Amino acid sequence: MADQSRGELGDFLRSRREKLTPAALGLPPGRRRRTAGLRREEVAEQAGIGVDWYIRLEQGRAVSPSPTTIDALARALRLAPAEHAHLRALVRSGGPPRLHPRNRARFHPAHHR
Repeated sequence: MADQSRGELGDFLRSRREKLTPAALGLPPGRRRRTAGLRREEVAEQAGIGVDWYIRLEQGRAVSPSPTTIDALARALRLAPAEHAHLRALVRSGGPPRLHPRNRARFHPAHHR
């Protein structure tokens, strides 16, 4: 994923996280919040992914989330279908195509010159 795409992905995730409230997810309000919206930990827990992994995504670090992870984040962030499609596009943009494990053995750059 290109640097710009990673930054856009992080901005998108952050903006959607900030729009949600704990009440929208059925979570107790908990302790005082310094910023609006959910905490990163809450999004990661709802998505079933590690907090550190979510933080890396939101900070625009070089990580490559799987389609399953993206779908889990879309559910956790309660994204509309268009937002979910946009999230998938952000992840795909700038990165190399993902090869299914069965196809990796068949693809060798030397054979495609």
